[in-house]
Amino acid sequence: MTYTLPDLDYDYSALEPYYSAEMLRLHHDKHHAAYVAGLNAVLEQLDEARASDDFEAITGLEKKLAFNLSGHVLHTIFWKNLSPDGGGKPDGELAAAIDEFFGSFDRFQRQLSEATATVQGSGWGALAWEPLGERLYVAQIYDHQDNIGQNSGPLLVLDAWEHAYYLQYQNRRADYVAAVWNVVNWGDVAARFERARSVPLQ
Repeated sequence: MTYTLPDLDYDYSALEPYYSAEMLRLHHDKHHAAYVAGLNAVLEQLDEARASDDFEAITGLEKKLAFNLSGHVLHTIFWKNLSPDGGGKPDGELAAAIDEFFGSFDRFQRQLSEATATVQGSGWGALAWEPLGERLYVAQIYDHQDNIGQNSGPLLVLDAWEHAYYLQYQNRRADYVAAVWNVVNWGDVAARFERARSVPLQ
């Protein structure tokens, strides 16, 4: 099985003015596609290493695998986390959980915005579910490295790599983060929350 670039659920211009069509096309068709291509290439290289019993390059191959796989997964979640009908606030059990673990939606939004805007270098801000403590928390993900707790699952991710925003927002990462809240697909985040809570820690 090879990995494929997922189609978007909306047109390139659907998220404007918050996310421009040109930026979305470049981000999805070029940057995300590069992670998919890199992932498939490193899987082939690992197949070749196993076939020849030559694992001299295993450390580099494993790092490439983690980098490209994480990039593919995070971008796939990111596209689903966005919607032209998004914005506002969540409701139901997700809203109640945010109030429980962050005090209020506004406090949660400020924390995730700050985590995303201040991640050092390239990375992501994320809302994640931690199954052992059964709680929501905010994480900074550096590059694509798994800087969230083991067995935690990201529910909402905000891309803070320069390629995600620079074409439209230049160096104003905080402005980009503020704009993205207008297109957050809370229905998708809530569905991920329900799935994450339904799987007990083994």
